[in-house]
Amino acid sequence: MQLNEKLSAVWGRRSIRVYADQPVPDELVADLLRAAMAAPSAAAKDPWRFVVVKERAMLRRMAEGLPHGRLLASAGVGIVVCGDLAAAHDGQLSYLLQDCSAAIENLLLAAHVLGLGSCWLGVHPREARMEALRALLGIPTSIVPVCAIAVGYPAEYKEPRTRYDPRYVHAERW
Repeated sequence: MQLNEKLSAVWGRRSIRVYADQPVPDELVADLLRAAMAAPSAAAKDPWRFVVVKERAMLRRMAEGLPHGRLLASAGVGIVVCGDLAAAHDGQLSYLLQDCSAAIENLLLAAHVLGLGSCWLGVHPREARMEALRALLGIPTSIVPVCAIAVGYPAEYKEPRTRYDPRYVHAERW
């Protein structure tokens, strides 16, 4: 399948799990957060909240608290994406999750465009994972930890790709 090169940022964004031992500059972290907050949000409520973790010891502790989070220990930065249910459209969890997911994807794409690697680590709806992050990072119980994102300079390369499957597409009607 020929991939449209104008969409190379989309095809090239892959889950990177191996990072070089190199810090991510604060200005790039700020760019990632700006990109995340450029996402669409139901009724422009912007319920997303972010915890940025650069301290190596805390990244290791986060890695221990998430079953598939070992890669956080070697990442340049960890970003925990949370949602404030009180700020979400109509106070609905579904809108919070949709808004945060749009912000997460923007952040992942921005990381790739900036030459960084990233990996989305699911947290919500796993109570043990949410509680682990709440305890480690002091996240209030009114805030929903949605995911953790490991970000760093990639020490692995993955081929651009899509998982497009025409069997999943219905024209006009189901």
